[in-house]
Amino acid sequence: MSATRVVSVPVRGGDLAVEVVDGSTTPVLAVHGISSTRRLWDWLRAEMPELSLIAPDLRGRGDSVDVAGDSSVPRHAEDMVAVLDALGLDAVHVCGMSMGGFVAIDLAHRFPDRVRSLVLVDGGFPMAAPPGLTRELLPLVFQDRLARLEQTWDSLDDYVDFFVTSTGPLFDPNDAVLRGYAAHDLRDGRVRLSGAALVADAESVYFGENPWELLDLPIRFSHAEWSTGKDSAPAYPPEAVERYRTTCVTTRFLPGLDHGGSIMTPAGAAATAELLREALA
Repeated sequence: MSATRVVSVPVRGGDLAVEVVDGSTTPVLAVHGISSTRRLWDWLRAEMPELSLIAPDLRGRGDSVDVAGDSSVPRHAEDMVAVLDALGLDAVHVCGMSMGGFVAIDLAHRFPDRVRSLVLVDGGFPMAAPPGLTRELLPLVFQDRLARLEQTWDSLDDYVDFFVTSTGPLFDPNDAVLRGYAAHDLRDGRVRLSGAALVADAESVYFGENPWELLDLPIRFSHAEWSTGKDSAPAYPPEAVERYRTTCVTTRFLPGLDHGGSIMTPAGAAATAELLREALA
């Protein structure tokens, strides 16, 4: 079994909690999504036990929830540089899911000597925004996530049931990995997620600059068939995938999976592991 430790990395506004898994591969920096935590990668670890993984809780989430100051895609990228510096790593492969993909692209653009390649899991490239989206409407788009913060959860079962109903309709509430993921969200029955950070990061994702066209490194991209639940419109419709395909060395379609399932299921994690093994080869 790979050795695992959690280290504290000073960043602007506090300390990031970073899980470090010492496997047999070259290290991979894994950046989670907008309302997630480092436990997002537990499915990947199960599918790729040999992986050497660096998995932070981003500011405003999980064990890093109390990190103060502004939050944005560029700020997270700067935090990731601090993580690499603290661990004495010059350059790594980077895997980002959803918003984490946007952070990965910003990191590769502004700090190109720190990134060997990118694996983007249903994220990173500009997404199809809901029609009529404005900065003022972002709280409505993420209402399911923000609703988690408004109550105290008396039991893990209650929280998992809400999570599956509101955010992950295709998930199995009895999945032990999902339950471990959900348990990491909570402290004293409250979800460890900054609503202000979530909304600020969403603004950065949808309205910030995205330098994907300026990158010159290997990019591998997986994209789900649906966004939230069966038959929902995908984050990346076919015409968008075709546009981004020209910049990728590998593009992988994930049939029968939605956005969350692109990593939070054995099938999604196996597809990500395949892309990572290709990158690491």
